[in-house]
Amino acid sequence: KDKYAVFQLGEENLNSLIAPKLKSELVIFAEKGIKNLIFDLSNVRYVDSSGLSAILTANRLWKGQGSFVLTGIEHPNVKRLIEISRLDTILNIQPSVEDAINVVHMEELQREIQDTTEE
Repeated sequence: KDKYAVFQLGEENLNSLIAPKLKSELVIFAEKGIKNLIFDLSNVRYVDSSGLSAILTANRLWKGQGSFVLTGIEHPNVKRLIEISRLDTILNIQPSVEDAINVVHMEELQREIQDTTEE
């Protein structure tokens, strides 16, 4: 059984028009028990401060229960904003969904080993 969900934003703009709804959906995903979230931004061409806030909300929601991995940061404007805001130093960012899945599996193994040694 896969221990992660891949969420690909279908919009080109992650901005104040969709960020509030996105945050609500992320909270619902977290409450449904999705342990690890891979957030794919490969369709996104523009992110504003509300979009960054939604990304940080997701990071905060999954920090305590599993992994949050951001991927698909391909558009130069999005890449530049992530770097300028220094989110690349805070978030787990991977170049592809496949790489993100590998990271999630490794982090799951680390948690399982840690749980076993603590018992």
